[in-house]
Amino acid sequence: MKIDILAIGAHPDDVELSCGGTLAAMAQQGKKTGILDLTCGEMSTRGTPQTRLDEAKEAADILGLTIRENAGLPDCGLENSMTQRKPVIRAIRTCQPDICFIPPLSDRHPDHQNAARLVIDALFYAGLSKLETSTESGKKQQPWRPAHIIHFMQHWPFQPTFVFDITETLHIKEKAILAYRSQFNAEPGNGPETYISGKTFFDSIRARAREYGQQSGLTYGEPFLYYGAPIPVQSLDQFLQARVKR
Repeated sequence: MKIDILAIGAHPDDVELSCGGTLAAMAQQGKKTGILDLTCGEMSTRGTPQTRLDEAKEAADILGLTIRENAGLPDCGLENSMTQRKPVIRAIRTCQPDICFIPPLSDRHPDHQNAARLVIDALFYAGLSKLETSTESGKKQQPWRPAHIIHFMQHWPFQPTFVFDITETLHIKEKAILAYRSQFNAEPGNGPETYISGKTFFDSIRARAREYGQQSGLTYGEPFLYYGAPIPVQSLDQFLQARVKR
């Protein structure tokens, strides 16, 4: 199934936290969107692998995704090897996205930056015709390379190339995040306390969206960094249509 946009994260919930509002907005605009989780988050302090998969499915429904898959790679064991690239390459060739959202190259969690390097290489190799992969049924896949690769922001900030307006979809993003009941906004005493389980972390999600929205003349926004080259532009309609406050 061909989709328009694929977001790839190291763990279930990474994408919701980073660009859930953007994916929700794109789905509302009729675009086919998807998420590829590289791992099941099985090393998380809270929850179980099955819990995380169930929560990811619920979040996918909230965001209006066309597809959500899990590559089954090891949590806390991501590495840029051909063995681990292969599932990503198969997924790229299966859904043929035009745009890929990926983790940043530097971040607090080693899995995030390791995922970025792994995915960048897999996206390149996915376009090589002599690197062969097959579907589960044994059918040879055709090469595919997305036209645009874009980093979403995780823990560490960066200077974004652009900020996407999520003013109308922030509530969907937050609802999708809260589908991960084992991880976020947890009641005190309900499992081990972690860096992300308390209310202050959840509040910071909206604060970041407000901060980057303010910088961009929007109410709420999600920051992104375009990878590898200047952004190709064939029309200035986007700038003419964006009524922002400066």
